[in-house]
Amino acid sequence: MDEIDRKIVAATQEGLPLVPRPYHAVAADLGLSASDVMARLERMMAEGVIRRIGVVPNHYALGLSANGMTVWDLDDDVALELGRKVGHLDFVSHCYLRPRHRPVWPYNLFAMAHGQTREEVEAKAEEIAALLGTACRAHDILYSTRILKKTGLRIAA
Repeated sequence: MDEIDRKIVAATQEGLPLVPRPYHAVAADLGLSASDVMARLERMMAEGVIRRIGVVPNHYALGLSANGMTVWDLDDDVALELGRKVGHLDFVSHCYLRPRHRPVWPYNLFAMAHGQTREEVEAKAEEIAALLGTACRAHDILYSTRILKKTGLRIAA
């Protein structure tokens, strides 16, 4: 990363401006062209400097206040393949594998499901269970009680 890359990261790490052309706004603030900002961001993503650019919605503001982290005890030999399928469900915002901590914590797949009611989230968990089939030994739902600040690594400007 050169100094211009660092300035672009610092200018965008708290979020893109909520305007019709956010990269143009960032470029104007930094005295760069929009095409340069976009090309540099694409290059940084290709190099792995930036993992992704994505939307982080406030599910509560969208009316989805019954948010549940579904946790699943899957056979390890199919966990990655099935986890990818779960992660592609339209109601799952993020899905990942984590190590188990037996005997207390047997779960290795986590998938966040959102709904307006707990009943809606439970129905979505049943959809996931049907997808996982016999590879799933057990599951549970851990409901959110508050919004935590969602941020990744930050660099200083």
